[in-house]
Amino acid sequence: MSNGNISNLVEEARKLFQQSFGSPSSEHEDASKPLFHCTCAPGRVNLIGEHTDYTEGLVLPMCISYSTICYGSGEVVSSGEEAGACRIVSTNEGGTVFSFDSSNIEKVKEPKWANYILGVVAQYTADLKQGELLSFDLAITGDVPLGSGLSSSASLEVSVARFLECILGDDTAFSSVWKWNEVDRKKAIERALRCRKAENIYADSPCGIMDQYVSSAGKKGCALMIDCRSLDYQEVRMGENSTEENKETPAVVVCNSNVSHSIASGEYPIRVAQCQNATSVLQSSVAINDSTTIESLRDSTIEHLAQCQNQMDDITYKRAKHVITENDRVTQAVTALQVGDWKKMGVLMNASHESLRDNFEVSCKEIDVLVELAKSYGDGVYGSRITGGGFGGCTVTLLRQKDVDGLIRHLKEGYKEKLGLDCSCFVTDAGDGSRVIQL
Repeated sequence: MSNGNISNLVEEARKLFQQSFGSPSSEHEDASKPLFHCTCAPGRVNLIGEHTDYTEGLVLPMCISYSTICYGSGEVVSSGEEAGACRIVSTNEGGTVFSFDSSNIEKVKEPKWANYILGVVAQYTADLKQGELLSFDLAITGDVPLGSGLSSSASLEVSVARFLECILGDDTAFSSVWKWNEVDRKKAIERALRCRKAENIYADSPCGIMDQYVSSAGKKGCALMIDCRSLDYQEVRMGENSTEENKETPAVVVCNSNVSHSIASGEYPIRVAQCQNATSVLQSSVAINDSTTIESLRDSTIEHLAQCQNQMDDITYKRAKHVITENDRVTQAVTALQVGDWKKMGVLMNASHESLRDNFEVSCKEIDVLVELAKSYGDGVYGSRITGGGFGGCTVTLLRQKDVDGLIRHLKEGYKEKLGLDCSCFVTDAGDGSRVIQL
């Protein structure tokens, strides 16, 4: 995202704060700390490695040029009547203020979006000393498309987490210069773990760690190959090990089908359960034949799966087959990107989509149309696949830079012609992860 877009969102958040809350009371001012804090966390696109994070597998996401901005004021206060008063307002919810008491944080039926924030606040209030509470006013803006598979919820959670860290004085701001050290890395991961737990518990979403991780720890110019078991990561830059001079890096185009999805309901939790069932069968069967310890599908191979095929129903088998082969595709994709083998990367992306469509069954007609349109464009397109949890959302396409405008026209015209629907497309680079905005 350009600085201009960030600036516009910050200004929008500032105005929303003033309209909703006015100026902070002077009695709450702490001269040693800034009166206002502003934080930013991006959405993400996953290049490859889908539905593998909650099975301790490998993923390869990067931050995109759309973000959530938090702008507000707050402090740690002593407990007492109404001491933990908190108010939040969001442009996505029509400017309606939601209030709660940080001394008693419980899930709410409505508005559902508030649960993502309540969950994060609950994770951080646990750090407070006895007799202390959080009190804050917070305005939220953003441009990550909701329900698009680009992690608008993780973007919200991580931005709120960084805002709370500012209040608590536990901030490791990357706002001016990226100078990562071991402490920064550990805090970015801890932030992601807290945000994932918040979504699991308060939003009833059985998501993995990928979305919160890359939004928290992402780096400009890099995709992150995240090991969802060890929680370690590897920075992956396109063409970094290429032997060709002046090798042009490809473009990444994201196309939104405008078919909304929700991972907190419907088929997503079913897929999680199906993977758990497959793991149970493999655990009980493979150990009989060899000494392999299977803690999750991450530890399984196609050979293991073949041994157990007769003990699984067809659906469970297909779910496991996708996860096992997808982890292998991520490993191959890292090498392909590093050496600049864009065609190989495209083949892997296409295979990933086919597996998600046929084995994991999380695609839909609209997404399949967009993928086939991208592949039919010509040699300039290397590969295309669904990205995100599925059942709608977006596709991600890797292609030559010079073909971007032509592909976007092709997608929009073809989508309209085949389905009578409009899609929206954008080009994105790998952007920064979460950070504090200096006001």
